[in-house]
Amino acid sequence: MNATVRYVGLDVHANSIVMAVADAGQAPAQVLKSIPYEEPRLLTELKRLGSLSSLRVCYEAGPTGFGLQRFLQSHGVDCVVVAPSMVPVQCGSRVKTDRRDACKLAHFLRSGDLTPIWIPDEQTEALRDLERAREDARLAERRARQQLLKFLLRHGRRFTQGKHNWTQTHWRWIRQQQFPLEALNRVLADYIQAAQQASDRVRRLTADIAELVAGWALAPLVKNLQAFHGVQLVTAVGLCAEIGNFERFQTAGQLMAFVGLVPSEYSSGGTRKQGGITKTGNRHVRRLLVEAAWHYYDVRPGVGAALAQRREDVPPEVVAIAEKARLRLRRKSARLRAAKKAPNKVATALARELAGFLWAAARASTPPAARGTMEASGSPRRGRGGRRLRDI
Repeated sequence: MNATVRYVGLDVHANSIVMAVADAGQAPAQVLKSIPYEEPRLLTELKRLGSLSSLRVCYEAGPTGFGLQRFLQSHGVDCVVVAPSMVPVQCGSRVKTDRRDACKLAHFLRSGDLTPIWIPDEQTEALRDLERAREDARLAERRARQQLLKFLLRHGRRFTQGKHNWTQTHWRWIRQQQFPLEALNRVLADYIQAAQQASDRVRRLTADIAELVAGWALAPLVKNLQAFHGVQLVTAVGLCAEIGNFERFQTAGQLMAFVGLVPSEYSSGGTRKQGGITKTGNRHVRRLLVEAAWHYYDVRPGVGAALAQRREDVPPEVVAIAEKARLRLRRKSARLRAAKKAPNKVATALARELAGFLWAAARASTPPAARGTMEASGSPRRGRGGRRLRDI
C-alpha cells in the first residue's frame, strides 16, 4: 500500500481545470498541467499521480457546483470544496493567475489552512435550488411592482383609497386608470401583465415547495421549525435547505457566526473595538432570520390560531423552546425599543438570538441515538496537528 500522501489543488473553471500538486514535506507546490473540464480525463490524470486513496484533492466553491466533488468521491478520492473567502491571501502579492491559484490551494491543503464547506446531498441541494428560485421570483415580483408604481407616479396617479398597496382595492384602482394617449395605456397594460406574471411565478414555486417537501428527509424538521412565531413553510424549508445538518454546530454561537450575525471586532493590546455584524457566511440564511425576526419586533402577547395550528403534532420540547423564544424576544424587543435603538439594529439583534433558539429546537428534534452519528458525519475536518477547521 502506498502511504505517501500527495496534495492536489484544482483551479476549476467552466471549460478548464488547472492542476497543481504538493508532496509531503516542505517542497513548493508545482503546476502539473491544464486540462479541459472533463471528469474522466481528470480521473485519469489523478491516477497517474499514484493510488487514488493516497490523494487529497480540493477546489474552491464556485458556479460549477458540487458535481466534480461527488464524482471524485464516488471513485475513492478524498476531495473537499473550500470556501474562497477563507483561503489565506498574501497581502504583498499583486499577481493572480490560474496556475498560482492551483499551487496556492495545494500548498494550503497540505498545511491544513483551508476551510472546507458543508456539501449537501443531492435532494437537499435540489430543494435549496427550488427555494432560491422562489427568492429570485420574489425579487422579480418586487421589481415589476416598483416599475408599475413609478410609471403611475410619473404621470401623477397616486393611490389614496387605502393605506396599503397590492390589495384588491389597489389592483382595482390600477386597472381603472386611463390615459389620453394610447401609447401610455399600452405601457400600463404591459406593466400590469408583467407584475401579474411575476406574482403567478411566486405562487407556483411556493406550491412546488409545499408539494415536494413531503418526500424530503428533513420534512420532520421543517414541520418542527414552524412552531416558531414568524417561521412558516417557505422560511423553514429555506433554513433546513441552507443549513442542512444543524448538528455540525456544537454551540448556538457557531451557528450565529455561520450566518454572520455576530459583531465584528478589532482588538489589540488593551483596546477592544466591536463594530457591526460580520455579514460573513450564508447570506440566504441571514436574510431569512432577519425577516422572521421582524415578527417579534412589536408582537402582541398570546398565540394566534395559525401558530397554534402549526404547533399541532410537534414534540412538546420543541414547542417549549419556541414559546420561550417568543416571550424572550418580545421582551428584548421592548427593551431595545425603549432604549431608542434603530429598528434595523433591533431586528438584527433579535435574529441573532432567534438563530440560537432554532439551533436548540433542531437538536431537540433529533433523537439522541441518531445525534452521535450526525455529529460524526458532519463534524469539521481537522488540519495538521489536530487543529479544527471550522465549517462555513
